Amino acid sequence: MHTVEKPEHSKTTTALARIPRSVWALGFVSMFMDISSEMVHALLPLYMVTVLGTSVVAVGVIEGIAEATASITKVFSGALSDRLGKRKLLTVLGYGLGALTKPVFPMASGLEWLIGARFVDRVGKGIRGAPRDALVADVTPTELRGAAFGLRQALDTVGAFLGPLLAIALMWLTASHFQTVFWVAVIPACIAVGVLVAFVREPETPAQTRPVRWPLASGELSRLGPPYWRLVGLAMVFTLARFSEAFLLLRAQDMGLAPLWAPAVMVLMALAYALSAYPAGALSDRVGRRGVLMAGLGLLAVADLLLALCPGWAGLGLGVMAWGLHLGFTQGIFAALIADRAPADLRGTAFGVFNLLTGVALLVASVVAGLLWDGAGFQATFLVGAGLAGITLAGVTWLSDRGCAH
Repeated sequence: MHTVEKPEHSKTTTALARIPRSVWALGFVSMFMDISSEMVHALLPLYMVTVLGTSVVAVGVIEGIAEATASITKVFSGALSDRLGKRKLLTVLGYGLGALTKPVFPMASGLEWLIGARFVDRVGKGIRGAPRDALVADVTPTELRGAAFGLRQALDTVGAFLGPLLAIALMWLTASHFQTVFWVAVIPACIAVGVLVAFVREPETPAQTRPVRWPLASGELSRLGPPYWRLVGLAMVFTLARFSEAFLLLRAQDMGLAPLWAPAVMVLMALAYALSAYPAGALSDRVGRRGVLMAGLGLLAVADLLLALCPGWAGLGLGVMAWGLHLGFTQGIFAALIADRAPADLRGTAFGVFNLLTGVALLVASVVAGLLWDGAGFQATFLVGAGLAGITLAGVTWLSDRGCAH
């Protein structure tokens, strides 16, 4: 659909140097927005439980609905980006909406305001998600897709690492004043929008190419093909295994971790994620996606078993690190697999449908995780997750490494 942006230093042999500047810019946009979001989200579950008296089941429902809302929005924004033949406009709209909602968190006077802010913030995430991922694929040469998606995920996760660190520092400086942390989170959200507007360039659409008129029509969806739909089905089972990271925070709280140090859980997870995402993506370009994805699923099963069965702080720390590594070995790989399998003029729709269906699975996973936790204890939650990860691992053997992108 779009011409590929020519990367600078094209003669350089390293994949990192050949990744287009717009991908780097999108990575930094993701980083700043994630700093903002994680400063809020690293504290929000504990704020709801300890300050507002919300139950763990309610946290699971709220988290699931919030993420599912983002996923439902992605399918329409992705299709609209295919219809318009433009990605950047919707990406700016989505990030802008996310920035505008951040001041609501410190001003919220009750649970309903927090739910509303979380909901609208996730709508913004949904609007930007599929067009942004399609834009990464549009500007990146095929042989660099794994590296490009891995880089964007890595920079995004640096934000997920820095955000909780800032939250810890500010909680210490303000004697655990949640609202101050939430106010400071507004600043990096605004920086993200500025970087996006100034530094991301959308490639030109070839004159002979016409945007897809009805991307969600059955005839167009059928063009995505069986390899794409098999991947989506597999990803849904995988998503059932990886419920919201809020449950990692709740596990730490059960062990007696003070609210001041709760964001350290997310810092540890994000550090493992950030350090592994780019190497895993670049490796998938060289050796194929399937083996890297299988390693990621194995890491998820290990994480769940450690969190369920290994006692003490060592078990928690190792489990959280393995959880972060599994994200690094799976999230960018799934994105690259979608780009591999989707026709260029349906990439936005492909990413949107993928996120819609996995978002539904995440809603189910978060609700079930909360019910298992309250009804049978934390071990049941993590052991069921490990079992589903094992089922997904078996299913990966049916995937081919390359799809039918054209």
